[in-house]
Amino acid sequence: MTNEKPFNLNHHIIGLLVDEPFFAALSRRMDKRATNAIPTAGVTVTEEGKLQMVYNPKFFAPLSDEARKDILKHEFYHIVFQHVTGGRFLSFRDMSQSERKIHNIAMDLAINGLPEMINKLPNAANPGPMMPSGEPMQAVIPGESHFADLPACQTYEWYLEALKKKQEEQQDGDGEGGQGDGEPGEGQPGKGDPFGNADSFDSHDDFGETEGTINEIAKERLKDAVKKAAEEAQRASNWGSVSSGMRQEILDRIQARVDWKKVLRYFVKTSQRADRRSTPRRLNRRFPKIHPGKRVRRHAKIAISIDQSGSVDDAMLAAFFAELNGLSEVAEFTVIPFDSNVGEDKIFVWKRGQTRKWERVLCGGTDFNPPTKYVNENGFDGHIILTDMCAPKPVSSKCQRMWMTTKANADRPYFQTNERVIAIDR
Repeated sequence: MTNEKPFNLNHHIIGLLVDEPFFAALSRRMDKRATNAIPTAGVTVTEEGKLQMVYNPKFFAPLSDEARKDILKHEFYHIVFQHVTGGRFLSFRDMSQSERKIHNIAMDLAINGLPEMINKLPNAANPGPMMPSGEPMQAVIPGESHFADLPACQTYEWYLEALKKKQEEQQDGDGEGGQGDGEPGEGQPGKGDPFGNADSFDSHDDFGETEGTINEIAKERLKDAVKKAAEEAQRASNWGSVSSGMRQEILDRIQARVDWKKVLRYFVKTSQRADRRSTPRRLNRRFPKIHPGKRVRRHAKIAISIDQSGSVDDAMLAAFFAELNGLSEVAEFTVIPFDSNVGEDKIFVWKRGQTRKWERVLCGGTDFNPPTKYVNENGFDGHIILTDMCAPKPVSSKCQRMWMTTKANADRPYFQTNERVIAIDR
């Protein structure tokens, strides 16, 4: 009998990433959960749309710190490349096992061929520690073994097309009586399979599984996590082992122009409250026919405060109302016109499915405290303020608050805030 405690990654993560500021910042924005349900490690999206890393403590416990760190970096790159939320083509839900295998390999080749990952993970020639299955850990690496003809530093999509071509060529050869008869084994290609036993060493089981609102929320959270981690690394002038090329790619990704309409929709979705109820009529994905599934109904109480002061131009009001007409298809809003005060007799509920024309009902000065106090006192889930930002900083909000304004006003606001400020591109 032993009193040895199970390995807990949370107790080691700070020490493992002390010299990796970018990955450390990314790690802080993810939950870590131990499980024996996967052989090594993986990243996934929870039912709430949050990013989570799962790991097998029995596999991690005997590893060296360097090996643990390299596996963590591999998982974090799945986040950077957005593999977990589906990428451009990925949707595992309806794929066959062989199709999943090609996608698994393509994603790992895109990561393992990076300069900072080359020679960091065990491969077919130099197998690594034993996995719970009893097989040695092996990573797929461009330029080696079955992938000797594939160059490093390509995208997941590039590798996917290259692997499909190799598979088609193998199948054509089999059909003409060529080599490859028999079952794959001992690392050798089998009939119709030019990759033998090669596959991802980590778990991709939940990649692309989330749908609809949850997946959109996860995508935005993923982008936000990478953006904030990159900003921390930039401020510290220290990216750790991240190569200069990858550094530039990450910065290019986070500096892409923000689609304010998508951000507005994301804000509404993340402000929704969820009522979860058990129902035997819905299949439980993790424990089918053992536990009932969950039916989730979402609803949001959103306040939209519209600055009606004379400094806010008609074009901005028109653009905002146009998008709210689209948003009314998925949510109900309470519209709060204000200038130096809230026009309480002008407040109205924008019902789902309604279409409205924009209008100006006030035209005074600007004070953000009256609408904020109104929202605080009436139990809203989210607060969006359309304004030119030309007034002092208001009192704090009890719910998440977002500001929408013109690009000029977003670049030079009257006050500084940690809350999200989005420029309307007109």
